[in-house]
Amino acid sequence: MRNRIFLKLMAAFLVVIIAAAVTFDLMIGGAWQASLRTEIERNLTQKTQLLAHRVETDRSSHSLGDIAAQEGQAAGARVTIIDPTGKVLADSEANPAAMENHATRPEFMAALAGKIGSDERRSATIGIPFLYIAVPVSGGAVRLAYPLSDVEAVTSQVRRRLAAASGLAFLFSLIVAAAAAHWSARRLDRIVGVAARIAEGDLQARVLETSQDEIGRVAGAIDKTARRVEQSFAAVRSSQRQLETLLNSMQDAVIAVSANGLVQWANQPMNRLVPQGARLQQPVVETIRDPDFLAAVKEAANAHEVKAARATSIVSGRVFDVTAAPLPDGGAVAVLRDLTETERVEKTRRDFIANVSHELRTPLTSIQGYAETLLDGTLETGAPTREFLEIIRKNSSRMSRLTEDLLTLARVESGETRFDVESVSPAELLHDAEESFREIARNHGIDLRIKDLPVQDSQLQNPRPQDSQNSPSQNPPLPDLPLVLADREAIHQVFSNLIDNALKYGASGGRIVLGARAIPHAVEFFVQDFGAGIASEHLPRLFERFYRVDKARSRESGGTGLGLAIAKHIMLAHGGSIRAESQLAHGSTFLFALPVAERAS
Repeated sequence: MRNRIFLKLMAAFLVVIIAAAVTFDLMIGGAWQASLRTEIERNLTQKTQLLAHRVETDRSSHSLGDIAAQEGQAAGARVTIIDPTGKVLADSEANPAAMENHATRPEFMAALAGKIGSDERRSATIGIPFLYIAVPVSGGAVRLAYPLSDVEAVTSQVRRRLAAASGLAFLFSLIVAAAAAHWSARRLDRIVGVAARIAEGDLQARVLETSQDEIGRVAGAIDKTARRVEQSFAAVRSSQRQLETLLNSMQDAVIAVSANGLVQWANQPMNRLVPQGARLQQPVVETIRDPDFLAAVKEAANAHEVKAARATSIVSGRVFDVTAAPLPDGGAVAVLRDLTETERVEKTRRDFIANVSHELRTPLTSIQGYAETLLDGTLETGAPTREFLEIIRKNSSRMSRLTEDLLTLARVESGETRFDVESVSPAELLHDAEESFREIARNHGIDLRIKDLPVQDSQLQNPRPQDSQNSPSQNPPLPDLPLVLADREAIHQVFSNLIDNALKYGASGGRIVLGARAIPHAVEFFVQDFGAGIASEHLPRLFERFYRVDKARSRESGGTGLGLAIAKHIMLAHGGSIRAESQLAHGSTFLFALPVAERAS
C-alpha cells in the first residue's frame, strides 16, 4: 500500500511541477521575451533615426562607407544605406558592390514610401535572425540590423535555469511524497485492519482516529457504521429470538425451504409432527414426502404467489391445510394446520343435519297432508278451526321446505351430490331460467328479460320506456361467449334462488335483467333487479346460512334463509364464485362465474 501511495503522490507532484514549468515558460517567459523584443525594437528605431540624421548632415564631409562603419560600430548593429532604386550604397559588414538590390525588402519598401519600416527574419547571408529598422533619408533610406541571437541565448539560459529549478522541486517532492505515503499508509493500514475485523464479525472493533482530515473522516464514518451495524445486528437477533419464540408457541407447524429445496428452519410443532424431526440443510423431501405439500411449496417459490393445498399423507389418518408463501430471497415458508378434528366435527354436523332433515320429512309430510285434507274435507268446521288448520298447514309447509333445503345444503357441502358437469352454452342456461320464471314474473307485474351487459346507473334511474315494453322474444342477442362447464340442473337451481329473491325483494323496480359476459378464464352471469337495494354492511354476510337482511319480511315471504348458501356451495363445487353488488335505492345485482370449457382441456 505504501508503494502505491508513494507512486500516486509522485505522479501528482510530477504533473504539478511540469504544469507549473510549462505555464511559467509560456506565460511569464513569453511576456518577458515580448517585452525584451519591444525594448530592442524601440532602441533600434531611435538609433536608426540618429543614423539618418547623421547621413543627412555629414554625407558632404564624410563618405557613406565611413559613416556606415562608424555608426555600425557605435550602435553594435549592421548599417546599410541604399538609394531610391534599392541599390546598396554602403554597408558596415559587406561589400556594397557584391550585394543584391534591396528595393524589395519590406523595411526598405516602407522607408522609401516615407515611413519607418521594420521586419524580423533570418538573414540569408549569416543565417541568424535579425531585427531590421529602416528610416527614409533624402536620396534613399538607411537601415540598422540587430541580431536576435542574444535574445535566444538569454531565453535558452532562462529555460535551463527553469528546468534546474523544476528538478530541485522534484527532488524535494520525492522527500515529501515518501513522508506523506508512509504516514497515510500507516493510518490506512489501521482502517483496513479494523474493517477486516468488522467483516469477520467483530462489530466492537473501532479505528478511533482523531484527525479531522479526509482519512480521519473515513475512519469516523467506519466507526459510526460499525456502531450502527452492531445496533442493527443486536435488534435483528432480538427480533429473531422473538420470532422463534412466537413460531414455537404456535399450534400450527411451520417450515422454511430455501430456493434450492433445502430445509432452512422449522418450529417445534413441525419437529414433533414428523417422526424423524425436520432435517435442517437437507432436501425437504427427506422431511415431508406428501406430493401435494411439495407441489404447493414449489409453486409458491417459482410463481412468487401464495399457494394453498390439502395434505393427507404427512401423518396417517390426519388432514392438513397447507399455505405456502414465497420468501424474498427465493424459496418458501409453509404453514400446516391440522384440520382432522375440524373436519370430523364438520362431518358430524353435516351428518346430523342430514339425518334430522331426513327423519323430519316423513312426519312433516304427514302433518301437512292431514291439515290439507281437513281443510279440503267435507266436514263443516268453524272459522277458528279453519284458521288453526291453515296455520298448521303453512308452518308444516315452511318446515318441510326448510328440511329440504337443509338436506340439499348438507349433500352439496359433503360432496354427496354428484354434478353432471358438461360443456354448456351460456345462452341456453339464461334462456332456460328466463322461460321457467317468465309467467311467474308476468303474474307479479314484473318484466323479466335477458341482456348481454349490466344496466348502468343512468339506466337504473332513467330506464328507457321501450325496454319495459319488450317481450321476452324480443330480447337482444347475447354476444359470442365461450362454453362453460356446468351441471344444467344445479345452475338452474342457482338461477331459481336468485330470481326468486329478486321477485320477492326487488319487485318494486318493475323489472329483472338476466345476462352474461366474458371475463378471464370464465363467464360471469348476473341477475339484476331495480328494487330498494341492500345496505353495504349486509353484503359480506348474504351467503351465510339463515342470514336475512329483513327477518320479518323474509319469514312472511316463506324464505328459509338457505337459498344463497346453497347457491354458494353449488358454485364452489363447480370451481366458480358468487358475489353481490348493491346500492340503496338502485337495486341489487347477484353475479356468479363459471369456468370456461377450454380451461379444463
